[in-house]
Amino acid sequence: MTKTTELRDEITIKFAGDSGDGMQLTGSQFTNNTALAGNDISTFPDFPAEIRAPQGTLAGVSGFQLHFSSRPVFTPGDQYDVLVAMNAAALKANLKTLKKEGTIIANISGFDKKNLRLSKQESNPLEDGSLEGYRVIEMDITRLTRECLKEFKLGTKEKDRSKNMFVLGFLYWMYNRKMDSTISFLETKFKKKPEVLAANIKTLKAGYHYGETTETFTTRYEVKPASIPPGEYRNIMGNQALVIGLITAAQKAKLPLFYGTYPITPASDILHGLSKYKNFGVRTFQAEDEIAAVCAALGASYGGNIGVTGTSGPGLALKGEAIGLAVMLELPMVICNIQRGGPSTGLPTKTEQSDLLQAFYGRNGECPMPIIAAASPSDCFEVAFEACRITLQHMTPIMLLSDGYIANGAEPWKFPKAADIPAIEVGFKTELGAEEEEFLPYKRDENYVREWVIPGTEGLQHRLGGLEKEANTGNVSYDPANHEYMVKIRQAKVDKIADFIPLQALDNGPEQGDLLIVGWGSTYGAIKSATRDLLKEGYQVAHAHIRYLRPFPKNLSDLFKNYKKILVPEINNGQLSKIIREEFLIEVEQYNKIQGVPITKGELITVVKQLLK
Repeated sequence: MTKTTELRDEITIKFAGDSGDGMQLTGSQFTNNTALAGNDISTFPDFPAEIRAPQGTLAGVSGFQLHFSSRPVFTPGDQYDVLVAMNAAALKANLKTLKKEGTIIANISGFDKKNLRLSKQESNPLEDGSLEGYRVIEMDITRLTRECLKEFKLGTKEKDRSKNMFVLGFLYWMYNRKMDSTISFLETKFKKKPEVLAANIKTLKAGYHYGETTETFTTRYEVKPASIPPGEYRNIMGNQALVIGLITAAQKAKLPLFYGTYPITPASDILHGLSKYKNFGVRTFQAEDEIAAVCAALGASYGGNIGVTGTSGPGLALKGEAIGLAVMLELPMVICNIQRGGPSTGLPTKTEQSDLLQAFYGRNGECPMPIIAAASPSDCFEVAFEACRITLQHMTPIMLLSDGYIANGAEPWKFPKAADIPAIEVGFKTELGAEEEEFLPYKRDENYVREWVIPGTEGLQHRLGGLEKEANTGNVSYDPANHEYMVKIRQAKVDKIADFIPLQALDNGPEQGDLLIVGWGSTYGAIKSATRDLLKEGYQVAHAHIRYLRPFPKNLSDLFKNYKKILVPEINNGQLSKIIREEFLIEVEQYNKIQGVPITKGELITVVKQLLK
């Protein structure tokens, strides 16, 4: 039978199954292969909230969404073209987001009576006609995998773990891909387990040849490489980019990097990543709790390191008192908050822009600190570097905001050249000046920044602590006027940072118009994609994405005045909207989604059109 190849501009695939089905690994390998093929990509891993949820249940469904294209992409896609469903629960949980006439690849072994009962379905959707209008490819992946490995001396459970490789091999055939990158990965991963290695490679090839030799499948698809600026690229996740950005900043500042943390989803990968770079002078410390972690990072800053701590919202609450101490001591420290749904334990594996108000106000007293937010996985590199620059040059702790969507998502990242990255100028005070009789630890320069002294420096003895400081001397002071002065000077120092950050630029759209869509953090891709499509339709809309949230860029107020309406989409209940109203005394429109999943391009386009009617 003749096989044809059909060209497509873009494809969105969702891999879904039980946690033990290897969907994250399958998605990651397909992503890496796709990146090597030159497509632009965006991914969204979707983890179950429960640890080891019962197999076959809706709570146990694990997913990985991948959008790849021959054109620039900024989101993991609104709807899937292809849904890989390893069992009935995976199909039920994801069917609503599959495009009409989309393709379902169903593992029929996962649709037996037990799986249907566990997923609370009274009839088999593969047989009851409910999938009419979709292209359904039924494969007994479990049986085919076991048949492929019948000569291997592995247990049934071990053989079944390879079934994700069968799916991956089939998709490599379906989308006209080579298997070399995954074979190399498997050789590295299982080099000490030769039989497991051989089983996975054989199953991968079996899936590929199944598509090639079965007459059921007559069409393959191809997505041409995207046209992107030349250079050296790698596929990178947000937390990975954060790690590299922090290390780069430490190297450019010529300072050691200390990372103190307590494991918490979705920030834990930062610790895993940094722990591998001891050769760059990185020290990592897994503390017994959040308080010990932040205090260790603060102590490292006191000793002349770049002190960094990482957490998510619940951990940030515990760190609050020590962050206030860092503000009082006026020492540099980077606090990475990888946000998730809240309050309390909330949604540990789901994304949310939940902590902006906590970053602004979540400490006792008047406790200002700068806030910076990453917009995408690759943007985490620049934001981490910039956070280190600000904290070191302005002697204040800084909050870096990311979230689960950014942390676990992936996209191509163009390697910067080390020579193109500026040095971060850092100066320690090492001796008294000619006109100084004693060291005054809270004497400030024209930017209200005090000097940084490594403890033990001869002649520069001083003490720090959490009680209010006397101006200049740093002695404990209960004087009312001094307290008010110190509160205001600490705020003035943070406000002054606005002189050292870029003015707010438009990401897209006209300099004046009907609507300005203002975003921060992980809404970037959806807003950019929606704005691009709306402009093609003739709407006068623009997009401004705010990286510097405290202080705001100096021209932000003037920018707002150029548009009839302001729309702020957020994955929360309107936190930036509240701050903009308070800061600029203007009215803004809100679009809020608090479901543990990102805002999509399609729903944002609908909202904008309704606003502009």
